Amino acid sequence: MTIRMREPTYFILAALQAGPLHGYAIISRAGELSGGRVRLATGTLYAALDRLAGERLVQVADEEVVNGRARRYYELTDEGLAALRAEAARMAEAARLVTDHPGQSRAVRPKVAPA
Repeated sequence: MTIRMREPTYFILAALQAGPLHGYAIISRAGELSGGRVRLATGTLYAALDRLAGERLVQVADEEVVNGRARRYYELTDEGLAALRAEAARMAEAARLVTDHPGQSRAVRPKVAPA
């Protein structure tokens, strides 16, 4: 049984498809990819990255010091890419149930209040 991935997790992983990113870039890219629906707070992002690293879906790719602070770059693991693709396939199949439905088309009729 596949467990449905939460939307923020999906977009964090999707943000990392093109290559390693640091935290702020992940926040920005996830927001872009989701059309603004996913707005990650810094603390939320790093908690999610820690969880995803524990699940071996992401890993630290590099670390550098910028203005005296450590900046970590995260990347998808092979398992992370597989999980992202599996979730995309699950969502596509769910969408096909609606978009490819051969049933009759029904016009939505407005409800009329009794006179």
